[in-house]
Amino acid sequence: MGRVPGPAPWRPAVRVRRRAPYPGTRRGGRRRGGAAAPAERHQQRGGGGKLSAIDTLLEQARTRLHRVDPGQAAAVQRAGGLLVDIRYAALRARDGTIPGALIVERNELEWRLDPTGDHRAPEATGHGLHIVVICNEGYASSLAAVSLHQLGLHRATDLTGGFQAWRAAGRPVSPGTAPATG
Repeated sequence: MGRVPGPAPWRPAVRVRRRAPYPGTRRGGRRRGGAAAPAERHQQRGGGGKLSAIDTLLEQARTRLHRVDPGQAAAVQRAGGLLVDIRYAALRARDGTIPGALIVERNELEWRLDPTGDHRAPEATGHGLHIVVICNEGYASSLAAVSLHQLGLHRATDLTGGFQAWRAAGRPVSPGTAPATG
């Protein structure tokens, strides 16, 4: 006995246009002007495979930022801008802190810096404030800075290399509070 054919699979009446995999790319994966898409650049650099989803997200986030080095971050602070340390407490205790930086845990960042919010820090004076977000090595801070852009804080950016780059550049660091082990 043969199989009884079921109903034909549903197909949309209108042809759906597929989007390019990355903003600014054509369907073939090449950007307008011939530049390679992020995954292709990764393969060209010898990565062998595609970028992970988080690497792609990070790369896209960084296109929205004018990232700063430790010297530029210090200049922002001297000019009245705000350095915001989002590292967790154990890292601050172990490695120290940047004098004058506002310490805000990453999970509170948006609530503390939204100038229109009820839970804002006193330092969150307005949408025009220049903010440099600092994590340990400059990865989470990129995503956090873009999140601040979404709140209208368009002068937010992050420190390339994070706190570790700040310290390696010989910038001032207040000692941490981690107990000495021996």
